[in-house]
Amino acid sequence: MANFGRNDEVIGGENSRISAGTTIKGEIKTPTDIKIDGTFEGKVTSDAKVTIGENAVIKGDIVCNDADLWGQVNGNLYVKDTLSLKDTCVVEGDLHIRRLSVELDAKFNGNCKMITEADFQALTAGDQPAMYDVPEPEEPKYDDSYTVGGPSAGSPFSVPAEEEIPEA
Repeated sequence: MANFGRNDEVIGGENSRISAGTTIKGEIKTPTDIKIDGTFEGKVTSDAKVTIGENAVIKGDIVCNDADLWGQVNGNLYVKDTLSLKDTCVVEGDLHIRRLSVELDAKFNGNCKMITEADFQALTAGDQPAMYDVPEPEEPKYDDSYTVGGPSAGSPFSVPAEEEIPEA
């Protein structure tokens, strides 16, 4: 498979990697860069960069500092700084990001909200992060009452008596 000038090496640091053909379910928390080329179901949290390879399939949320997506993600992304949607990526989920780069053939289906660093901290901090707060459904606001008036009220559904129909 062609690399098209992509550099898989992390310069000056450690990184984690889930290789192609590997399937993992659970939760990943890492302080370093992580590259996923396999299949992962769960939540990925990185204090650094998350790279999703061309053949990767992710089912779950991603929380990170930066992200480059070439593969498929079905989940929400919370990116403190920059998200790059590459030409081969397919994303089904909502984006909460500070900066966004989208290549021409990238596919994205969801909502996108630009956030500040403070918004990111509020969304991802604590035991129960705000990103998992489920708003209470609102009560419908409509008035289904109808007041019936006398003969002069003129309901749109009333039929006039024959003597009230004007002659042509």
